[in-house]
Amino acid sequence: MGAPRCLRRRTVQTPSRVGWAPSGAEGDDWRARTVSAVKSTAAPGDSPSFCGVGRRAGGKVTLVSALGVFAVAMLTAGAALAQGPTYGVGRTPTPEELGAWDISIGPSGEELPPGSGTAGEGERIYRIRCAGCHGRELEGGRAPRRAPRLVKSEPGSDVDPWAAGRILPYRSPYATTVWDYINRGMPLYQEGSLTADQVYALTAFLLYRNEVIAEDLVLDAESLPKVEMPNRDGWAPLPDWEPRSRRLPGYPF
Repeated sequence: MGAPRCLRRRTVQTPSRVGWAPSGAEGDDWRARTVSAVKSTAAPGDSPSFCGVGRRAGGKVTLVSALGVFAVAMLTAGAALAQGPTYGVGRTPTPEELGAWDISIGPSGEELPPGSGTAGEGERIYRIRCAGCHGRELEGGRAPRRAPRLVKSEPGSDVDPWAAGRILPYRSPYATTVWDYINRGMPLYQEGSLTADQVYALTAFLLYRNEVIAEDLVLDAESLPKVEMPNRDGWAPLPDWEPRSRRLPGYPF
């Protein structure tokens, strides 16, 4: 096969504008400067072509010139974008606005807000705000809502958290996680509507019903992180599984 041909775009001239390459004497000068620029980046023994690809004397094509032109074009475009105008859309959020979104509560509970609540107070709130979906006795909702069960099926403090099902106030390794989930995600479609006191009370009620804390314990930012959850040091049991096997039903837990 012969050496690859260099494809050129036809110069199109209209009454209002000229195409990508100038014409006439100005075009000759432009072509001369283009050849000079390509020569400056070509390897010894190369002959330049207008497509920006050097062709060696032996007929082999090199991309050194093309890559050099491409790099210059990219740098020029990046500089133009960096200096682009702003359009006055949006603004920097205030510390108060950022704080409204920064609501994550870690295991240590250092981010917990002021407030307190007991199981008795939480029971009254649960009847009004939660029972419609999770059931009056925390047994879980019925169709079509089917909210999850919130209390373990069997009594006793020795019930395996992983065998009890998806019971957040029993399986969670940290009590602060229960508070965090209620605060950020409940009630459904009304997230963020509960006060800190109500969240403390609901957390106390759920932990009490799962035999984690005493009924009269007052939960607040100091006492909640100290609650020892049954699954504090528990890890999910790993099933027998081999690569390329089908996904196990019901896993992950």
